[in-house]
Amino acid sequence: MANTKVSQDTGDLKLDRVSKYYGDFCAVDDLSLLVPDGSFFALLGPSGCGKTTTLRMIAGLEEPSAGTISIGSSDITTQKSYRRNVNTVFQNYALFPHLTIFENIAFGLRRRGLKDVKSEVESALNLVELAHLADRKPNQLSGGQQQRIAVARAIVNRPEVLLLDEPLGALDLKLRRQMQIELKRIQTEVGITFIHVTHDQEEAMTMADTIAVMNNGKIEQMGSATDLYESPKTAFVANFLGQCNLIKGKIASKSGDKALVTAKGLTFEVPLSRVATSNESVFIGVRPEKLRLDDNGVNSIKNCVVTDRSFVGTSTQYIVRAPWDLELVVFEQNDEGLHDLRVGDTVSLEWDSEHTFALDGAQDINAGADLDDEE
Repeated sequence: MANTKVSQDTGDLKLDRVSKYYGDFCAVDDLSLLVPDGSFFALLGPSGCGKTTTLRMIAGLEEPSAGTISIGSSDITTQKSYRRNVNTVFQNYALFPHLTIFENIAFGLRRRGLKDVKSEVESALNLVELAHLADRKPNQLSGGQQQRIAVARAIVNRPEVLLLDEPLGALDLKLRRQMQIELKRIQTEVGITFIHVTHDQEEAMTMADTIAVMNNGKIEQMGSATDLYESPKTAFVANFLGQCNLIKGKIASKSGDKALVTAKGLTFEVPLSRVATSNESVFIGVRPEKLRLDDNGVNSIKNCVVTDRSFVGTSTQYIVRAPWDLELVVFEQNDEGLHDLRVGDTVSLEWDSEHTFALDGAQDINAGADLDDEE
């Protein structure tokens, strides 16, 4: 039997100029990132962006074509997967159907030669709040319970890094949202580095301390959920993380801490700190919930027409056509100030300049817009 002694490397996970080629196809392109020890980190992106390949290289299931991977001071780039202080939770959970829940969790400990596993297994079961299911088989558990057992089985081995590969993908929406909160609680309690691969923006934004948005094998932007949503640096990030209204314009002047952008004969103010390009040609962006159905703001568009209205629970979504035929999305909270607008009504739109950002106008305005439902 092979020696399965696992290294006890600790510290930050670092990828330094990592690339992965399959023939002529570049799945991961010169990627560098630092994941702080004990953090909850998400790799977010559409199908085929390179996020799962990156995870597999960290796990030791793929070897990089170039670059290095290290945990703390230890280079693990070519280290066998079973020697790494890393565990993976897959979407299908991969529980052993013939073993009880207790024995599923104990499996890794027994494989490492531990005889007395009872206290470790019970501690892991208590962590995921499923101690009462220890004697059951996996097929007697719900999908959410199986997912938590898979996490317990990985955590009981005390890995330095826990990799989560679309772990909630098989669950329904309500259970998925419950598990997002549950996973974050578990990560906070155990203090292990979690790296979560997902194409679900809400999932990443709910759980992760830091999100790396990937596209075509590269990181488009990395930061907190708030940073990425409020201050996207590319059209891809703006469109991929929620809905976004983008208007093509040109920077006319810069004064103090503001830039003035002209578009279709109108002038809009953008804080200079939220201008993500040195080009004169820009897209000015504003999120749907920042728009108001009024015309008193610094940034406003008059003589718009409502083309669609949808009630979506806490808010009403309006599609509003600007005078030059661009359609903009507006979310209005369903509270006492609700406008009772119908299709065909004429309205004005306005928003605060501090909620406006500007992106490079040479980019594809639709980049990332139709990718949120992939997989």
